[in-house]
Amino acid sequence: MMRILFFFIVVLLLGVGFAWLADRPGDLVLTFAGMQYKVSLMVAATSIVAIVAGVMLSWWLVKSIVTSPYALRRHFRARKRDRGYQSLSTGLIAAGAGDGQTARLMIKQAEKLLNVDQEPLIKLLDAQAAMLEGRTDDARAKFEAMLDDPETKLLGLRGLYLEAQRLGARDASRHYAEEAALLAPNVEWAATAALGQKTTHGDWDGALLLLDKQKATKQIDKEKAKRERAVILAAKAIETYESDPVNAKPLAIEANKLAPDLVPAAIVAAKSLFAQGDLRKGSKILEYTWKREPHPGVADTYVHARVGDSPIDRLKRARHLAGLYPHHAESNLAIAHAALAAGELKEAREAAEAVLRSTPRESAYLLLADIEEAQTGDQGRVRQWLSRAVKAPRDPAWTADGYVSERWAPASPVTGKLDAFVWKVPVEQIGPVIDAGDDFDKALATEPSRPEQPTIEAKPILPPRKQDTKSQPVELPEDQDVVDAEIVPFEPPTQQTAKASLDKSSANSDSPQRIASVLPRLPEKPKESTSEPFVGPVPDDPGVKPEYKSSQSNKKFKLF
Repeated sequence: MMRILFFFIVVLLLGVGFAWLADRPGDLVLTFAGMQYKVSLMVAATSIVAIVAGVMLSWWLVKSIVTSPYALRRHFRARKRDRGYQSLSTGLIAAGAGDGQTARLMIKQAEKLLNVDQEPLIKLLDAQAAMLEGRTDDARAKFEAMLDDPETKLLGLRGLYLEAQRLGARDASRHYAEEAALLAPNVEWAATAALGQKTTHGDWDGALLLLDKQKATKQIDKEKAKRERAVILAAKAIETYESDPVNAKPLAIEANKLAPDLVPAAIVAAKSLFAQGDLRKGSKILEYTWKREPHPGVADTYVHARVGDSPIDRLKRARHLAGLYPHHAESNLAIAHAALAAGELKEAREAAEAVLRSTPRESAYLLLADIEEAQTGDQGRVRQWLSRAVKAPRDPAWTADGYVSERWAPASPVTGKLDAFVWKVPVEQIGPVIDAGDDFDKALATEPSRPEQPTIEAKPILPPRKQDTKSQPVELPEDQDVVDAEIVPFEPPTQQTAKASLDKSSANSDSPQRIASVLPRLPEKPKESTSEPFVGPVPDDPGVKPEYKSSQSNKKFKLF
């Protein structure tokens, strides 16, 4: 645009000048070699301009002819370079897409068209192609060769760090990350990786020093720096608390001030305060954290704040804590655990069942199994709760990058990322919600019966009534003997026999549907008699000795 404007201005000035000369007539007299030449002023000006333009054109032609070999070489060199960069670009795209064969072909073309020593991207593409082809040793050697060049040293450290992470060589990855952080402190991946590696290996002071350097260079914002400092201080306090609770106290309190919602920091701060007898301040810390995020660790620490408390006192503290966040699953679980320890089994059962109605989970079913064993001792019900616990969704746990841990850690063991653990249900373990039901009897499975003798009509063993299952074990009627636990031949009953048995026992049952649900499926009678009698195995019964059978024939038998 500026060139067009400049050209327009020059043409405008020339036009104005010629117009000015045309308005002022005059002659130009030139004497040369005894000859006198007389021309008008306009002709003289036009001649001068034409001579200057001719000289400039002649000079351009001569210069173009002289410099044409160099211009041709430069043209072909630029064309070759453009083709090389095009091959390099195609190779990088192929490597990013996982096409190792195309990447290797483009490397060969780029090496022919470009200077390998002056173009570091060829080395990078060569290393990536080696990784795609599975030649990890060659890729590692190429990354190590990049360390000799200051221009590609950081790139080589990055490649070696990723390769060490892939192979699980934590010490090597830590070394490369620290070296890259020293070489370029402003590179985020190097500083973050070095910080995570120091935290994973327990170098708390080194991690805090590196974090301060990042904060000074403004690599991370203030809020993130505060959070990461709180994580490191909390981890250091947890490690120090077991051996030196006094020195762990200031670290834990500072971590709790920097991140009040960090559960491990609140727990270790409260424990250090409880150890020194400061019950009020430690309880306030836990209560504040509980209001923001209920956690079973917070509840356990709060309930067991004083060593000499009785189970009733701990139950009172659990009720107070649950009142700060009512109707939450963790609140009900805290009450259920404390009530079970205090012997308040009814309250413990109600709290555990409230969890099943809102968010069924594995721990609630296990807790109900303990309550059932303590309250009724019915092993059948206990096994029922345990079987439902196996299929129930898992409880929340500390999860980071797909890794589930029983304890909190400051950094992820997979990637080394700081503050990666989150309290949540593991994603791969989420399952369908199991309907707890209002009545336990509806979920209670009843085993089918079998006939006593080959010639006796088969009678189903009916389950107890709904109101009887809550306070006493299930027993057979008084007039029914124990079935002989041995394999005996018998003639299978027909469908008419089963129907008659159903009509006969309908007076002592709750409903025909209930009987139909427990009535065993009877095999059809064969049309022709076989040479061998039908042998019906008794499910879940290995049999008894003959002498033991006669002595035990008059005793009652429990279903569970």
